[in-house]
Amino acid sequence: MKNYAGSRMSVVVPCFNEEEAIPVYYRAMCRVMKDMPEVEFELLFVDDGSSDSTLELLKKMNEEDKRCQYLSFSRNFGKEAALYAGLKSASGDYVATMDVDMQDPPGLLPEMYRILLEEDYDSVATRRSTRTGEPRLRSFLSESFYKFINKISKTEIVNGARDYRLMKRRMVDAVLGMSEYNRFSKGIFEWVGFRTKWLEFQNVGRCAGETKWSVKKLFFYSLEGITGFSVAPLSLAAVVGVIFCILSFFMILVIIVRTVVWGDPVSGWPSLACIIFMVSGIQLFCMGIVGQYLSKTYLETKHRPIFILKESSTGKEGEKRKGAVYEKTSA
Repeated sequence: MKNYAGSRMSVVVPCFNEEEAIPVYYRAMCRVMKDMPEVEFELLFVDDGSSDSTLELLKKMNEEDKRCQYLSFSRNFGKEAALYAGLKSASGDYVATMDVDMQDPPGLLPEMYRILLEEDYDSVATRRSTRTGEPRLRSFLSESFYKFINKISKTEIVNGARDYRLMKRRMVDAVLGMSEYNRFSKGIFEWVGFRTKWLEFQNVGRCAGETKWSVKKLFFYSLEGITGFSVAPLSLAAVVGVIFCILSFFMILVIIVRTVVWGDPVSGWPSLACIIFMVSGIQLFCMGIVGQYLSKTYLETKHRPIFILKESSTGKEGEKRKGAVYEKTSA
């Protein structure tokens, strides 16, 4: 491996109620950092409004090891906001994003770093080759989501992709240039382009605690991805509308013919009522699709901050002020 002594690597680690997992992760990262003496590390933990002792633990780690820095939100803004905040604050020539629960093996970092040094890539990303240990329903829904979004979107998202990746500074700057309020990082990483090499690893269970991602949260997160990187649902609503207009025209002809021939326009009202209910449901469904896109536009035009920073150890101007707004969406 080329020895690029003096390179600085920032590792962005979102945390939400992870007081049990943080010590395990830190010990693992200490072993990795020891194996990479040529690299200056910055572990940037982002406390996403935790209600347990996560922040207190991060403060203690910062006092004992200055490589450990932290940002703390005023409330829970979500993992996407935490990733964006970490990338915004990261100062490294190389920036990694990874989970604290050890489902993203820290031991892959040396190999990822070697690839960026020796090969012509701007990013090294990871994906799970298996979903062993994951509930079957969750695995089925995840795989279905990737298949669906790749069919309707021009931005291809690799099946099993994790948020665990190592990027060069120019790619990080490109990602930060997309300061949209409704964020879906897996899509953003792919949309900005740059050459990416994928590393596969077998699924690893959490080292401690419980997952914060319920099926409900994953469903709404998938909607963010679909509406953020495809307008196909809007086209679907238009096509459905055209189809039902054509069907309605033919149904009117059938009713007219039946009335002229049999003179019984009242017969069959139950089936007609069912059709009315069905068509009304389709209309509401299509309106719901349009509403999703309108709601995204509404939130973007409000220009609310992606997150609000309560306190930080990084010492950047403005970050020490209580309740300071760290970043806003672009005007």
